[in-house]
Amino acid sequence: MRRICFTLQVRTDRLEEYRRRHATVWPDMLAALKRAGWHDYSLFLREDGLLVGCFLTEDLDAARAAMEATEVNARWQAEMAPYFADLPDGRPDRGFRVLTEIFNLEEQLGEQQ
Repeated sequence: MRRICFTLQVRTDRLEEYRRRHATVWPDMLAALKRAGWHDYSLFLREDGLLVGCFLTEDLDAARAAMEATEVNARWQAEMAPYFADLPDGRPDRGFRVLTEIFNLEEQLGEQQ
């Protein structure tokens, strides 16, 4: 399973509302993420609007494509788009920047044994 970490930038004038919206994500959106292969998914938000997301998946491209094919994701992305700055095509799920993992404790410990 691959660990994915990504960033987006939430508009600072929308931080509180963004937090509230994620306190009660739609049940059908949660179910769609699970079916699409997004596991152990978390979001972290800094006060300047930096959003960091982390999740596990077998195949990032397949997980993204599976979500793209759902109606609930189209609705969710449309509602979330106004919260973000710097979205090239207006969709948060298409605008996030995946980070490169440079350290993993378990991998390095495993190499030492």
